[in-house]
Amino acid sequence: MDIRYSCSPNDVKRYTTQELREEFLINHDELYQPDKVHAVYSHVDRMVTVGCMPVSKKLAIDDGIDVWANFGTHYFLERREIGIFNLAGSGKIEVDGKVYELDYKDCLYITKGAKEVFFSSNDANNPAKFFMVSAPAHTSYETRLIKLADAAKRKVGDANTSNLRVINQFIHPDVLKTCQLSMGMTALEPGSIWNTMPAHTHERRMEIYTYFEMPDNNVVFHFMGQPQETRHIVMQKFDAVISPSWSIHSGAGTANYTFIWAMGGENQEFDDMDVINPVNMK
Repeated sequence: MDIRYSCSPNDVKRYTTQELREEFLINHDELYQPDKVHAVYSHVDRMVTVGCMPVSKKLAIDDGIDVWANFGTHYFLERREIGIFNLAGSGKIEVDGKVYELDYKDCLYITKGAKEVFFSSNDANNPAKFFMVSAPAHTSYETRLIKLADAAKRKVGDANTSNLRVINQFIHPDVLKTCQLSMGMTALEPGSIWNTMPAHTHERRMEIYTYFEMPDNNVVFHFMGQPQETRHIVMQKFDAVISPSWSIHSGAGTANYTFIWAMGGENQEFDDMDVINPVNMK
């Protein structure tokens, strides 16, 4: 398991490009390795990002992970909840003997206390890519499969400001109950490139993004840092990025794209944010 420690914003303003990438970027080549599970434990709100691409065999959620050494628990979800999106071919997730079928862009929320979780693909030539984010949890709710059609949808932005988009809220208080985890998927319309602007922070929550559905040879410039000390990370398809609560998290692509956002922290109020006037950013 890859461990990422919390960083002071005063230190981050002095980071080189490579240091920024080492601390905050989660590379797609590491997340999605054939028949492997790759996990990144962040000390920012103790969130865990997991990637899994089963090809020829069924994989357990803790495959290659020393759960006791990293979590001090007997199994991965003993004191955690997790949200999972399928970003490629169809696949299956088995939770304590119950099988869930996930097509492209389907989401599964697994509550605290699930002991055995397995992943498999329906077609080895078109394997599933499971993107997951896990947060600490204090109680159990209901494991639930959420289809794209079941997500709460908000159309926001404007084509004139290049940010016309649809926010699909999957793991969200309007859809189901969780301890602290919220996840959703935002799709930008053709001609739009900004995933949010004006940018914002929310001191009470952190976020993790992953970008996909961008055309080949295109990238997203992910902006981060304090509003008066902005930095950026150039991200490719299926890369993920950790965003601490003190950091803005906004992206501009060289073409339109889709991204998954995951939040954890003090509350689940989606609109709890401190908006930054763009002219005050540096």
